[in-house]
Amino acid sequence: MATVAAGFYMAEPLSSAASWLVLVHAMIGSAFVAGGTNALNQVAERDLDALMRRTSNRPLPSGRLSFLEAASFAWFGGVAGIAYLAVFVNVTTAVIAVATLVSYVFVYTPLKTRTPLATLVGAVPGALPILGGWTAAGVGIDARAMVLFGIMFLWQIPHFLALAWMYREDYARAGMRMLSVDDDEGRSTFGQAFVNTVALLPISLVPTVLGMSGAIYFFGALLLSGWFIGASWVAARQRTVAGARKLFLASLIYLPALLLLMAVDRLA
Repeated sequence: MATVAAGFYMAEPLSSAASWLVLVHAMIGSAFVAGGTNALNQVAERDLDALMRRTSNRPLPSGRLSFLEAASFAWFGGVAGIAYLAVFVNVTTAVIAVATLVSYVFVYTPLKTRTPLATLVGAVPGALPILGGWTAAGVGIDARAMVLFGIMFLWQIPHFLALAWMYREDYARAGMRMLSVDDDEGRSTFGQAFVNTVALLPISLVPTVLGMSGAIYFFGALLLSGWFIGASWVAARQRTVAGARKLFLASLIYLPALLLLMAVDRLA
């Protein structure tokens, strides 16, 4: 939801009541699609969720919902959200929502038990909502939009790899082929996380190069990205659950802080 709003605001400065209304419609539709997509993921992984401690109490493995109830809710949410976006926002945004749902549920989800590369694939639907926010403003996808997509894509890798290390035993129990499962010493897991935080630094500065933001954002992003790299470097040196948790928390701070900097700088 935050990334949809950020994508919209970076494309359209919300200068009129009409633009605010479109943003509200975009967020409502996106909320339905996100809810439906995540629910479909839980429907597809209900047996695997039952094997993992952190997910065993979800509605399906715990028996609080039946398969039919959950599947009906999930499909209604996804389809209703897509239709809502097509009617009240625009078709392009609805198509991006379709791509998000399909790539997450029918590509990323089944790949999780087959290859560690699923993490890279999953970063695509995770980054698409910011493009949906951008197109909801009536602006076509261009280099500026793809920079926002790139920031979201790269951010997700250390974010998720930290989580994968924290719950590596759970993932192994469910037969999920996360990078952390077969990485006993954590060198590959934390190494990949570090490489992606380093790659995130230059792309986080590109909005200023493209004229999307100014000095406030540039120096703020430089400091934030440097701090994120530092957190990743410390985690790579420690290679512990505690280090992974700190990196995960750092990722939760980094993204909203970066997006807020963009918004503040654009407002200024």
